[in-house]
Amino acid sequence: MGIYAEIIINSDANEVDRPFTYKIPDELFDKVNVGFRVKVPFGKGNRIVDGFVFSILTEEVDLKYKVKNIISCSDDKPILTNSDIELIKFLREKYLCKFIDAIRLLIPVGIMKGIKNKKKIVIFTEKPLCGEKFNKENYISLYNFISLNEGCFTKTELTKEKGFSLYSLNNLIKNGFLKCEEKVVFRYNVRNYDKDISKVLNIEQTYALNTILNGNNLGYLIKGVTGSGKTEVYMNLVNETLKKGKSCIVLVPEISLTPQMIERFKGRFGSNIALFHSRLSEGERFDEWYRVKEGKAKLVIGARSALFLPMNDLGLIIIDEEHESSYKSEQNPKYNTIEVAEFISKLKNCKLVLGSATPSVETYYKALKGEYTLIEMTKRVNMRKMPKFDIIDMRQELKANNISLFSRKLYNEIDMNLREKNQIILFLNRRGLSTFVSCRSCGYVFKCPECDVSMTYHKNGYLICHYCGRAEKVSKICPKCKSKYVKFFGAGTERVELEVKKYFPKAKVLRMDVDTTRHKNSHESIYNSFKKGDGDILIGTQMIAKGLDFPNVTLVGVLAADISINIPDYRSGERTFQIITQVAGRAGRGEKEGNVIVQTYNPEHYSIKYAKEEDYESLFKEELTLRKFMNNPPFGKILLINASSKFEEKLKNFMYNLGEELEKIINEKDLTLLGPVPCIITKLKDKYRWQILIKGNLTDKFNKKVKETLYLLNKSVYNEIRVSIDINPNNMN
Repeated sequence: MGIYAEIIINSDANEVDRPFTYKIPDELFDKVNVGFRVKVPFGKGNRIVDGFVFSILTEEVDLKYKVKNIISCSDDKPILTNSDIELIKFLREKYLCKFIDAIRLLIPVGIMKGIKNKKKIVIFTEKPLCGEKFNKENYISLYNFISLNEGCFTKTELTKEKGFSLYSLNNLIKNGFLKCEEKVVFRYNVRNYDKDISKVLNIEQTYALNTILNGNNLGYLIKGVTGSGKTEVYMNLVNETLKKGKSCIVLVPEISLTPQMIERFKGRFGSNIALFHSRLSEGERFDEWYRVKEGKAKLVIGARSALFLPMNDLGLIIIDEEHESSYKSEQNPKYNTIEVAEFISKLKNCKLVLGSATPSVETYYKALKGEYTLIEMTKRVNMRKMPKFDIIDMRQELKANNISLFSRKLYNEIDMNLREKNQIILFLNRRGLSTFVSCRSCGYVFKCPECDVSMTYHKNGYLICHYCGRAEKVSKICPKCKSKYVKFFGAGTERVELEVKKYFPKAKVLRMDVDTTRHKNSHESIYNSFKKGDGDILIGTQMIAKGLDFPNVTLVGVLAADISINIPDYRSGERTFQIITQVAGRAGRGEKEGNVIVQTYNPEHYSIKYAKEEDYESLFKEELTLRKFMNNPPFGKILLINASSKFEEKLKNFMYNLGEELEKIINEKDLTLLGPVPCIITKLKDKYRWQILIKGNLTDKFNKKVKETLYLLNKSVYNEIRVSIDINPNNMN
């Protein structure tokens, strides 16, 4: 009787996105099991490839073809668990991805490249030091030092760095008092922080903590105003979970929030915390993954990918700032972190806690329906006041001949706060010096030749495309009409920095955006500088809008609230409210009162008015009315099909054919097909782009039918046209 394994092949080809049956040879009978990585022959040429065992068939299978044998096991232990297999199946069905796309979420990329643990030979004590020969100062001091630092140092480190005698060291090893052993060395996350003292919880914090600890529900939403002490609740929840011997995951939306969160959690819980985010090298990612899998780290802090780490006995998932768009993946699998966390919560019977001052409409809607237990925290800790809020109509500033970036009110407040030695945050959700460059004579706009977008001018003299990264030296002559009337329009964070230095030359200015945080640890460096008072004014994009807690910040200026309002997206009003509320929450978190000034050309917009009034409920009702009318989430779902190609006509024909095929399968009354049409950004990285939208009551079964239709049609033009599917996309550009 043969034993067979169902194996997923490590390949990106759509044609092999299914399990393949292989026979387990006798010599591997006791080694191969579910979750193991194996080597198998594949294809007509029997090339050796990696595969992952998805299931074991314990009975003889009636196969109509000859079955190949598994060649070998690649690892001593399985790298996927049974619950991992269930998660992979969920991801594939829910987000229409391939098996291998989902598998790659759960394992570090370094494993497939053969990355192993970094190891070194370190010294341990073996037996007590004794004997007259060794009763000398050089032996005693060396032995005692090693005893206090078991497994910390190599021979070289002890002799060359610590100054001990190599002869004495070798002698103690030779006589069995010391021993050499191999130890895994971690390449990351070894820094210790000052101890963080647990704070006494107020009434609202205590209620939130007890509700979650004693509740029978698995899902909870903490809707707490900025500064209400949600992080302290998280830390208490983690502490109680760790006491029970269970592990925890704490997710933050962006790497910019990580330094402060790490500082607090490592200060409270020590160094045995795994950190996981996109800035880690392959070796560092492998180390953190390995630490978690081996149970050496029971607490993980990181961005969305940390959710897929191999946690043992998971008891708690916390998702901070749950409304953030970065929790939706833009790459395959295009998963929604909240939805995946809900699945894992039910799969592993662990509690899920979402937190935000401005929950997403979908999450709050679920909470009101009872799918989450809603917990509200309406007051700041220590009874601190919410910041004062002013809206400045920039149209009136223009009428008063003020053409600078700063309204008169904001200028005066910056000046006053600098004199009073307070810190200031200036927020602009746009980087660069000028947002576009145009000819005043003929109207020509300098666009990226590979993308259908205007290029941004930076102060290094280059125009840069923020989509493909193309950079070219700015021309002072219009390439169309040859005039010299080339002008820079709009403003980015670089321009704000120059203006601040112009008007406030004595101010120490820091800037945090994509351009200043490209290098490793640059977020933490800027954060620490501002925290220590080395900066008076911090200028930045979204990465400074949430999570950061600077007690000396008393003024926040939002320089252009209209940017997010004018984005052609059904979430633009909600996101404008969220970003204004979040960045406003950075002011007045210490003993001094805070002040927020929002500059806009559209002060009547409901999202700005409700942000000033701190009225989330009215914003929610307004959004819900609009979404119900348009059948947008949470009432209906959106399926977006994007296709791109260098060949414009072939792409158009393909999309029109696809539209006709999709109309044949859309027979439900509550589904609407929109398109095919060119994308808002019609060309990106030298490829034309078209899209189709399907809206309504989308089921997993229907979505699967769409996927099959799409890939069947795409087979003949696979090398010329790239397609992708996204459920409830964040970006429809």
